[in-house]
Amino acid sequence: MNYRACLSSLLAAGLAISSVAQTHTMTVDVASPTAEIQPTMYGVFFEDINFGADGGLYAELVKNRSFEFPQPFTGWTVLGNVTVMDESPAFDRNPHYVRVVNDGRLLRAGLDNDGFRGIGLKNGKEYRFSVYARVPNGGSAKVAIEFINSGGENPVKGEITVTGNNWEKYTVVLKSNFTDAHARLRVLLPDKGTTVDMDHISLFPVDTWKGRENGLRADLAQAINDLNPGVFRFPGGCIIEGNSLATRYQWKNSVGPVENRPLNENRWNYTFKHKAFPDYFQSLGMGFYEFFLFSEDIGAEPLPVISCGLSCQYESNEVVPLDQLQPYIQDALDLIEFANGDTTSTWGKVRAQMGHPAPFNLKMIGVGNEQWDKVYVERLELFTKAIREKYPEIKIVGSSGPEAAGEKFDYLWPEMKRVGVDLVDEHYYKEPEWFLANAARYDGYDRKGPKVFAGEYAAHDHPTGKNNNWRAALSEAAFMTGLERNADVVHMATYAPLLAHFDAWQWNPDLIWFDNMQLLRTPNYYVQQMYGMNAGDQVLPLEMDGKPVTGQDNLYATASLDNNTGEVILKLVNTGDKAADVKIDLDGLGKKQKVASGYCIYMQNDDLLTVNTLGNECIMPRTRPVNIGDDNLCLTLQPYSFGIYRLQISGRK
Repeated sequence: MNYRACLSSLLAAGLAISSVAQTHTMTVDVASPTAEIQPTMYGVFFEDINFGADGGLYAELVKNRSFEFPQPFTGWTVLGNVTVMDESPAFDRNPHYVRVVNDGRLLRAGLDNDGFRGIGLKNGKEYRFSVYARVPNGGSAKVAIEFINSGGENPVKGEITVTGNNWEKYTVVLKSNFTDAHARLRVLLPDKGTTVDMDHISLFPVDTWKGRENGLRADLAQAINDLNPGVFRFPGGCIIEGNSLATRYQWKNSVGPVENRPLNENRWNYTFKHKAFPDYFQSLGMGFYEFFLFSEDIGAEPLPVISCGLSCQYESNEVVPLDQLQPYIQDALDLIEFANGDTTSTWGKVRAQMGHPAPFNLKMIGVGNEQWDKVYVERLELFTKAIREKYPEIKIVGSSGPEAAGEKFDYLWPEMKRVGVDLVDEHYYKEPEWFLANAARYDGYDRKGPKVFAGEYAAHDHPTGKNNNWRAALSEAAFMTGLERNADVVHMATYAPLLAHFDAWQWNPDLIWFDNMQLLRTPNYYVQQMYGMNAGDQVLPLEMDGKPVTGQDNLYATASLDNNTGEVILKLVNTGDKAADVKIDLDGLGKKQKVASGYCIYMQNDDLLTVNTLGNECIMPRTRPVNIGDDNLCLTLQPYSFGIYRLQISGRK
């Protein structure tokens, strides 16, 4: 199919074509807010898929740093006499280490690490190398550290001296004098006749997010922060369930000294046969403490999710019997204590010892991830009862299953009401047409029932290979007008997945793509950012011909009030191929009130198939002024456009 024919078919299938431009009048009642918009309305959801943690947001550059992979030299190339050992280890939950012996056969002995599809090094940047080491027979030995570029050269060299037969941590900072996305780390014994045991061989950029050791990759963390998220959901997703109960995410394994957090298999390593990654594991170096800390950094409410005693129902039938569920429930209660308990409590003390004596002020917790059927509900009920008894102030998030409608969904919603959860997590990965057709999805929801958390959603444009194109992003922008208009029902929404490594991904589309050196913000990212930065505090009624604007003549709209700035915020989407003339009437202005000024933040592109690429983010927000009338404004909405209009109202108290 040629390009023009492909575009035509996509338009016919999803975004209706307008034949002529029309003038539309939209009325906004400035004096009659209908609902509060929660600070958590727009947020982010993190799951360790697509190498999102190790090799991604977690800034560690060494893969398999503790030699705990099932094949202990995965990620490593052995040079000379190197043996995996577990006698008298440095860490009881990571017992393997290597013994390196320079026996003179190769002049030097040691290992190379390939990182995560290479190690990204930048010219002029500093990197902190660390290792736990000992000389088993006492004495001292030199260890050389080298950065190897793609050409096999080793222009950066450092050295430490290991002394004594007790495990000690050694650190050296090296500055790279080259830029290379696919460099390697080499660790060697240069002197003949020396033996050194090594464990937890680590390399971090000094320039991490907030400058923390064991920190996060600064550019990715900043990009997430720039979304202005109100909620941060973690650690998944299907990661919570695991392919088996043994591989489920256990939060207690992810806190305490990072060197002694046990390795966990990543459930995404073999989930897709065409995208198998046998080297995909979880070091848990970015664990629950780091998740809570990052939530605090970015000003988002933390939403941890815990296992309900079911492994992934798509892949396993493992179920914890009800009479054996108490340890799982206790894990949930202990997690709340870890987040909020005082420093004399068992788990509050652990948090304090890690460096955060103040509580994280956790307000909500998720139980299970898109599970379904009676087997889920009866377990959720036990969790809910226990949490309500001990922590009645904590909100509980339940699940409506893996789909946006159907048998599982229809069974679960009434059960969520009966059990009495506070929010219900809905997931929908659908084609762009679905998002356009469902902009009014929540208009008829029960106003007295549990609130909605749109916990995972993304438009999947299948004809284009599910690219992060403008068609998908524009349909999401249109759908999100319905989320905001129904803010009395929808309290939180998070796109999914968040991150994907260009060289190691299992699932697309994704919000942010990256390689070892740089990142790419998709059009979908900028839609989320525009909403997150311009939510407002209260929903204002906005109607066209007496109805909410939910797709009539390809238009979608919502309005809100920002009480802090005194601005009316309009979100207007035109999914048609013709410009639309729109007149905005502002009702309810006082005698001394008028629109004093305004500006528009907008995105537009005539080609729905357009995607952003590394070094060329062609679809991104731009700003322009708005011509203002006394109590109305006349706008021309360009075809395939999303605009946010911020109108300053003078005379407001």
